[in-house]
Amino acid sequence: MLLRLAATAAVFALLAAPALAAPSEGAKLDVIARDFVRLTLEAGEREPGYVDAYYGPADWAAAAKAKPREVPALRAEADRLAGALKTVDGAALSPDEVRRRAFLAGQVKAAQTRLAMLAGVKFSFQDEAEGLFGVRPPIKPLSAYDPVLARIDKLLPGEGDLAGRVAAFQARYTVPTDQLEPVMKAAIAECKARTQAHIALPANERFDLAFVTKKPWGGYNWYKGDAHSLIEVNTDLPTQIDRAVDLGCHEGYPGHHVLNALLEDKLTKAKGWVEFSVYPLFSPQSLIAEGSANYGAKLAFPGEEKVAFERKVLYPLAGLDPATAQTYDALIDAKADLASVQNTVADLYLSGKMDKEAAVAALAKYALTSRAKAEKSLSFIETYRSYVINYNLGQDMVRAYVERAGPSQDARWTRMEAVISQPTTPADLAK
Repeated sequence: MLLRLAATAAVFALLAAPALAAPSEGAKLDVIARDFVRLTLEAGEREPGYVDAYYGPADWAAAAKAKPREVPALRAEADRLAGALKTVDGAALSPDEVRRRAFLAGQVKAAQTRLAMLAGVKFSFQDEAEGLFGVRPPIKPLSAYDPVLARIDKLLPGEGDLAGRVAAFQARYTVPTDQLEPVMKAAIAECKARTQAHIALPANERFDLAFVTKKPWGGYNWYKGDAHSLIEVNTDLPTQIDRAVDLGCHEGYPGHHVLNALLEDKLTKAKGWVEFSVYPLFSPQSLIAEGSANYGAKLAFPGEEKVAFERKVLYPLAGLDPATAQTYDALIDAKADLASVQNTVADLYLSGKMDKEAAVAALAKYALTSRAKAEKSLSFIETYRSYVINYNLGQDMVRAYVERAGPSQDARWTRMEAVISQPTTPADLAK
């Protein structure tokens, strides 16, 4: 009888106890984020290169490596996460959490798209780009670039085809191999100084510089975590003097190195948002990363400041004639209007409407480059496909967004810092 009374009392006590509080909407995002990181790490085991950077818990990476799910199971998990995000009540989230949810939704959509591609699903170039990077790129016909070629033809008159003339002219501005390291270090140092004047960097941030060969890209930032990057410069092809500042800003300051260091410091560490500890290459994060990195040089060296720095510091280091810097810079500026030609050629080539030889010829003609560089560009397209839109369309979107802050350089830097330190999506850039 006493046992029965005790048991009855225990039941009433449980019934009278307050129910466990349901997880907050923000806590739901935490769970989804952890599952997203695990999904991404396992997808990286199914596709080498899918994970560009990871600095989260080592045991998560070890678990993914030891027992990655098959692609069909990963697709099902991505679909589940997409559904889970839709059930999170936005009205119960803070403004920061609303942006976090939007960022996660874009990253998960990209995972769904890429895993579908791994399973053999075929997308058009524009559908693929939109699924992976969160924006639908406009595709111009090659003929749309003819007026740009005509303009450059007048800028650089002479005999022979225009691409050959441009390639020969640019070859005069090649940095000698034995001077490439000091030129790159001087460029990166200046990029850092200009960035640090506007953006507070983590106290322990640092990078290592290495020169490599046999890569489909010109430069790469391998983010290691703890504000540390390895910056690699590919020397397969000659490096022209203008590339030093471009690479220094793009891979370093205020580009990939700074973006990753700020996201780690302000979101992963300060807020505990673990989704930022992993960077899936094929995701909207890449449009933000590449677009801001490309625009970084224009922000750090506005107007004539880039050519002035090159003329004063880099040309002498490279043993080039500073008196001709302005002429070369005018050509580089004119060629910038041809940047999106890669989108057109990639669309035609990847859809089978243009064969390899025609694609190389189109890149040489319309990007005004040597055949060797055109072949290297096509190798990049074969490897990374619609990723090419992130450099040109991404830059255009970041530039427009940052410069809507007004003509003040301080205001533009403030807006740039927000882009590279918050959960920014392509849709945010349209605001």
